Amino acid sequence: MEAADASGAGLDTARGRGQAGGMATVNELQPPYRVGYIVGSISSGSINRRLSTALLKLAPEELVFTDIGIADLPLYSRDYDGDFPEVVRDFKAAIAAQQALLFITPEYNRSIPGALKNAIDWASRPHGENVIARKATAVIGASTGPIGTAVAQQQLRSVLSFLQAPQMNAPEAYIQLKPGLIEDDGTVTNEATEALLRRFMVSFFEYIERVLTVVPAPR
Repeated sequence: MEAADASGAGLDTARGRGQAGGMATVNELQPPYRVGYIVGSISSGSINRRLSTALLKLAPEELVFTDIGIADLPLYSRDYDGDFPEVVRDFKAAIAAQQALLFITPEYNRSIPGALKNAIDWASRPHGENVIARKATAVIGASTGPIGTAVAQQQLRSVLSFLQAPQMNAPEAYIQLKPGLIEDDGTVTNEATEALLRRFMVSFFEYIERVLTVVPAPR
């Protein structure tokens, strides 16, 4: 998390208040907050891409979103650690510029998609340059089945925990996306589902504020 930013977006003009003795820093940050969202599917007809459109429409206006694409990333190899391809450098820079991350993932074979895992591996490498660490995160997903990506979300949470990313644990949202539930423009046709998604995004906004208020002191 940034203590300062040239754009000034999402930062307190009075600066943070440092605690003596290397303790945490209390920041007084003001919205808007920068949120990168990553859709785990690279399919052109992804239902999770449609879900992301709905989430952005229902989110508080204090959140400013950036779509962080993963489709063009090559497969990660340690051989790249000394010299990342430009597309990867741009990807990592896009994540580093955010204050929070929203993951919208499908479930493939009771796990997260390979493309999403590959992107996270790039974001965490090389050693010591993990750009996901200490960013507020939330996980959601949709499938056509009744469990609505529950297993994939739990596996993704495990990965994010290892990468030291604070996670919003509740509310959870496992969406069974039936035909007509979310239109192409992101309109949710069911009132209960719309209320659930709106509550999810409001809770994420509140969680981001809590995470950004207190951050660890630099070592």
